[in-house]
Amino acid sequence: MPNSLIHETSPYLLQHAHNPVDWLPWGGEAFRRARSENRPILLSVGYSACHWCHVMEHESFEDENTASVMNRHFVNVKVDREERPDVDEIYMHAVQAFTGGHGGWPMTLFLLPDGRPYFGGTYFPKDRRFGRPTFLDVLAHASRVFHDKPAEVLEVAAEVLEVVRNSEELPRRSELRAGWLAEIAKHAEETYDARHGGFGGAPKFPPHGTLAALLAYHQRSHSDRALEMVSATLNAMARGGMYDHLGGGFARYSVDERWCIPHFEKMLYDNALLAPIYLDAARVSGQPRLERIARETLSWMSSMRAPEGGFYAATDADSEGEEGRFFVFRPRELIEVLGESEGRRASEVLSVSEDGSFEHGSSVLRLRGRLDQVEGSDLELLDRARPRLFEARERRVHPSLDDKIITSWNGLAMAAFARAHRVMPGEGYGQIAETSARFILERLVVGDRLMRTFKNGQARHLGCADDHAFVAHGLVELFEATQNTEWLDRAVTLADQMIERFWDEGEKALYFTGHDAEKLIARTRSFVGGALPSPNGIAALVFVRLGFILGRSELLEKAQAILSAFSPLLSKAPRALGMEAIAGEWLASGGHELAVVGPVAAREPFVRAALSRYLPFSVIASGEDGERPDLEILRDRPSVGGRAAAYLCSRATCQLPATELVAWNELLATVD
Repeated sequence: MPNSLIHETSPYLLQHAHNPVDWLPWGGEAFRRARSENRPILLSVGYSACHWCHVMEHESFEDENTASVMNRHFVNVKVDREERPDVDEIYMHAVQAFTGGHGGWPMTLFLLPDGRPYFGGTYFPKDRRFGRPTFLDVLAHASRVFHDKPAEVLEVAAEVLEVVRNSEELPRRSELRAGWLAEIAKHAEETYDARHGGFGGAPKFPPHGTLAALLAYHQRSHSDRALEMVSATLNAMARGGMYDHLGGGFARYSVDERWCIPHFEKMLYDNALLAPIYLDAARVSGQPRLERIARETLSWMSSMRAPEGGFYAATDADSEGEEGRFFVFRPRELIEVLGESEGRRASEVLSVSEDGSFEHGSSVLRLRGRLDQVEGSDLELLDRARPRLFEARERRVHPSLDDKIITSWNGLAMAAFARAHRVMPGEGYGQIAETSARFILERLVVGDRLMRTFKNGQARHLGCADDHAFVAHGLVELFEATQNTEWLDRAVTLADQMIERFWDEGEKALYFTGHDAEKLIARTRSFVGGALPSPNGIAALVFVRLGFILGRSELLEKAQAILSAFSPLLSKAPRALGMEAIAGEWLASGGHELAVVGPVAAREPFVRAALSRYLPFSVIASGEDGERPDLEILRDRPSVGGRAAAYLCSRATCQLPATELVAWNELLATVD
């Protein structure tokens, strides 16, 4: 008989609906039961693509004896961290307090009936290994201290709650100043892995924010070293096993420093963040293979589209009970598909050996040489082999699909396709981005409230700051790529709602949850980015862009306030502040406004010339004379003699308008 999770929409929760554990979803019923029965709450947090979450489920939550102990002594609550990032973030701070800084998923916590944590950790094995106690030992301890040592438990809970509430206390604010990007570049240089690309050691995650900041730093300072680090890292990731050489797209991270062996889950947000960086780096470096990786990544993202128009969340690491089974190959499998000669050659090019690089003698596909060195006969072989190997792989049992639609991740996906349309117009990317925007604005807005997730026709859970910021970011990207002011107007609405519903006047930044959200034991602000950019950082960038387009000084002031709050963190967590550094550099050192005014047909070549360039500190808008008087960027900038006029302005000073495309391109070449 299924438990209460059977009524949920989250694929992760539904995976646990037939466990013998009497799981409840997060909510009032669980807390009422805990209070009335004087039992602690066992809170288990994970996500559907998490390998170790599956391991713990199989070992413990599917085990009748373990489930019996859990049901007898605890009120058991399951949370999908992607549905409730607010719950996840608060209790992850608690886990890190218990473990001395170690966090991760599955997350296992024991709570008082009022929600305060008194004990916890991450994965606990069924049998003693990895130097960890068994899960049954943990259950016994958590139950015993709750009933036998209530004073001690209350003291611990109070201390941990104080740690959680103080976890995002910032040092004293400092004035916004130039040089943020230079500081990030300096730190990147100190941690750069010159041999393998990337920064730091294993495990290696895609360093989206650092790469974006380095690329912007190169644009502003012409630092060859910054571009070299970006190019080498992107090439290393794309040649390694973290990249899917048959289906496109990147896995979550590499377990080794060489980018060889991944954790095989593929997340929408990783790919949505990486695709624009590959596109921008291809434009700046002139490496066409980087553009090819971007195209293939966008192709994988397209395969994750729901019929309604949004994008699904992730694919699992496991299939048929084994991690990576869907993705790995043996030499004989390549020979069966490609024939003896080409199969052996493909094995060499794709690093598939008899000994194997992964489990059970299988190999993760990765290029034997650098991405930019694969050429000639090897490249021709890959072009022939990949569709045939992909077709053969498609006949395997696929990893499970997490088919919920997450608003914030869809905002990033919208931004990625908008950027692709900007660079490669006429290839359908703009239509995908616009379909995504309409889906979000029509299906994920209830009343005037943006929601968090969508599945089975239902929009659920109030949207958090990241949902608002990332969708607003996507809409600004879409406006610039299409010059359709509908998207600009919707971005402005979201920006205003962020300030109305999330602004913390004390810290001068955004709370992670809205003023109308469920009251939890703490309220966080998500200052530092991790796997995803900080909502405050993306919001600051959105406020900067909209502020210059609209001429709204209060948006620029809000951005400056956020960035001043972040400034003391720059020396402590530079790799987590890439978006903040770009916004900070823009405000402190100045950016550019590009305005094109005149008839549609006449202004289009000028707009296209600007959009085709990588200009990280610029905004662009176009229109007829007097068409949008509310847009400061177009005001008092007329066409010339019925011809389109293109203006380059910075710090309220404009160059003479260009009415010839050659002259406009010369002006654009001066933009840093």
